[in-house]
Amino acid sequence: MENVAFIINPFAAKKDYESFLKPLRESVENPNFYISDSLEGTENFIKENFEKTEIFIAVGGDGTISSVAKKLIHTDKILGIFPAGSGNGFSRETQFSKNLEELLEKIKAKKFREIDTFKVNEHFSINVSGTGFDGEVAKNFEKTSRGFANYIKVSLQTFLNYKPIEIKFPSEEFKKHDGKYLMVNVANTRQFGNNAFIAPNASTIDGLAEIVLVKKFPMYYGAIFAYKMFAKKLEENKYITYLSVPEIDFEVSTENWHLDGEYKKIPSPIHMEILPKSLRILI
Repeated sequence: MENVAFIINPFAAKKDYESFLKPLRESVENPNFYISDSLEGTENFIKENFEKTEIFIAVGGDGTISSVAKKLIHTDKILGIFPAGSGNGFSRETQFSKNLEELLEKIKAKKFREIDTFKVNEHFSINVSGTGFDGEVAKNFEKTSRGFANYIKVSLQTFLNYKPIEIKFPSEEFKKHDGKYLMVNVANTRQFGNNAFIAPNASTIDGLAEIVLVKKFPMYYGAIFAYKMFAKKLEENKYITYLSVPEIDFEVSTENWHLDGEYKKIPSPIHMEILPKSLRILI
């Protein structure tokens, strides 16, 4: 596997990256791998190995995958994934498991398909990004340890005191949706992670993003919303609106965003655009 490089996030999977590295070394002779110490380090490794590498494997969660993918878009390089994050939304949606043998078989076959990615202003994203409540959750979650249970705890604490954000659309087509919302999500795939499906009809191959506008709902509806989200049954109602668009502009009264689960401050105005068939991914 001379034309394959593995990029490992050492902080993913409860910092137990040796559980991946040990069987990799046993299965592949002299694997080319990099244990990332920073985003800059990851970018430098990709740049240094770009010409001699066909397939780059990201070992980590959606944030790690996104940091690798953004250097591969609009090229002939192929992205592969070994999921090791807390939610693994993008990995689940692109059929990657924690089975190393299965991944190595995919690498040998070298089959791929082209999928969409998108940008929020100049910021790249592959899965689901958003602002409002979940942007605030991402900000608060950064201050704690990772894990699904902890994420739920932070989400509940944030929800109790969170005030809705205000959204304004400059286009006449969408002005009727101006108003106050709990959160706004941009979905390239169906789920945040952990099988929480915020946009059940989203697709990575349709050239469209699902803009999910969620109004703040009463506490009693929280359980209903959660049930429907995990059951893939969320649909439009008086609290939820879906807009299927290749691009869109709006202003929002907060700078708190998450990009594939990673917190980021992004000032308005916002321009979102889909990058159709911009990334090759192993199948």
